[in-house]
Amino acid sequence: MPGTRHGYHAITYGWLVGEVVRRASGKTLGTYFRDEIVTPLGLDAHIGLEAKHDARTANIIPSPPPGPGEVNQLAAIMADPESITFKAIMNPGAVLAPEVVNSRAWRGMELPSANGHATARSIAKAYAALARGGEIDGYRMLTPASIERCYTEQSYGMDEVLKQSTRVGLGFMLSQPAVMMGPNPHAFGHPGAGGSLGFADLEAKVGFGYTMNQMGTDPLLDPRAARLFNALYASK
Repeated sequence: MPGTRHGYHAITYGWLVGEVVRRASGKTLGTYFRDEIVTPLGLDAHIGLEAKHDARTANIIPSPPPGPGEVNQLAAIMADPESITFKAIMNPGAVLAPEVVNSRAWRGMELPSANGHATARSIAKAYAALARGGEIDGYRMLTPASIERCYTEQSYGMDEVLKQSTRVGLGFMLSQPAVMMGPNPHAFGHPGAGGSLGFADLEAKVGFGYTMNQMGTDPLLDPRAARLFNALYASK
């Protein structure tokens, strides 16, 4: 029944939100993102990467095989091609294949939920605007009322796609006891495939961004990102 279960729209979320943006603004999501967020904030971020940036774009490297006693969590939950997990993430097929994600065709198209390209500094700055009440460098991204909706819980519990607990707001994932984005309760953000992470912490007024090209295997919180933001909070 609607409202009783939830699951991560790994790929389709981008198409759904992209169409809402197109109908409301007349622009594709990549163009809207560039005009309304990237350019005003001076970010190095792209949904639809131009070929001129290929030379400075890192190729994605697959995750290494698990060591003795280790488990590739993502591979484990996608082991069954008929499972909802496999169908949600591998749609289109080969979406995690290096020859696909490193290709010009992949980089150049606009797939808002999966092929954003950005520096860690730019991700951190975008989230810093949200962490500071929606405004940075004299430009407002969102109102405080809209930001409150970002960290207001919409669903919490077993995720039917990821097969573990997730807690989500409107468009963002939220901290939960087993997956904390820093120490403060109203942090909100999102992980990316392979381990990248961005989040806003309103209490600390911190925007955090982490990017990588060596894929990890944890679908929610990569330990590399966690070590970095834990060091950030410890340095205060």
